[in-house]
Amino acid sequence: MDLTKCVAALFDFDGVVMDTESQYSIFWNEVGKKYHPEYEEFGKIIKGQTLRQIYDRYFAGMEKEQEEITDGLNRFEENMNYEYVPGVVDFMRELHAHGVKIAIVTSSNEQKMASVYAVHPELKQLVDRILTAEMFARSKPAPDCFLLGAEVFGTVPENCVVFEDSFHGLEAGNAAGMPVVGLSTTNPKEAIEDKCAVVIPDFKGFGYEEMSKLL
Repeated sequence: MDLTKCVAALFDFDGVVMDTESQYSIFWNEVGKKYHPEYEEFGKIIKGQTLRQIYDRYFAGMEKEQEEITDGLNRFEENMNYEYVPGVVDFMRELHAHGVKIAIVTSSNEQKMASVYAVHPELKQLVDRILTAEMFARSKPAPDCFLLGAEVFGTVPENCVVFEDSFHGLEAGNAAGMPVVGLSTTNPKEAIEDKCAVVIPDFKGFGYEEMSKLL
C-alpha cells in the first residue's frame, strides 16, 4: 500500500450496487431463445459484457437484429426495479467518512444509467465518480476500466479494492492487480471464491475495517 496515495473502492454496478442481475437474465435468456437457441442460458454467457461486446461476438453483421435488441433493452431498463444490494449504501457512507474515494465502474452505458438516476438521484452523491462503457476502449475482462478508476483518483492499483460479481469482472480486477471482493449475488460462492480475496453475500457486516485488511 502506498501511504502517499488515497484509497479507492471500485464497485461494479449490476449485482454489486443494485440487485438487477436476475432481471437481466430474464431479458437476455429470451433474446437467446429467439436468436441463439443453441445456448441454453444465453443470459449467463453474456454477463459482464458491454452491449457492443455482445453484438460483436454474437450478432456480428446483424444490424437489424441489433436494433431490435437495443430497442427492447432500452424499454426493459426503463421499467426495471432498481433496488440496492443490502448494506451497500451504509458501506459507501462509512467509506466516505474514512476518506476513501468511491467509483462505480460499469459495463452499462450512459442511457441505462440515466434510467437509474431517474429512480435513484441520490446515487451521484453516494459516489465520487461513475465510469461507464463509453469511457474505456476495452471492457471487462480487460483491466482498463479499473485502471481508469485508479487513474481518475490519482492513486495506484495496490490502493484500490474491486467489488465484483461476474466472472469477467473478477478477472478484470485481478488483471488490474487489485484485491477483489466477490459478491455471490450472481454466481454461487463456490464458483468464484478462487477468483477473489473474499466472498460476501451482501454488505451487511462488511465495513471499512474488513476492506482495509485487504490492502
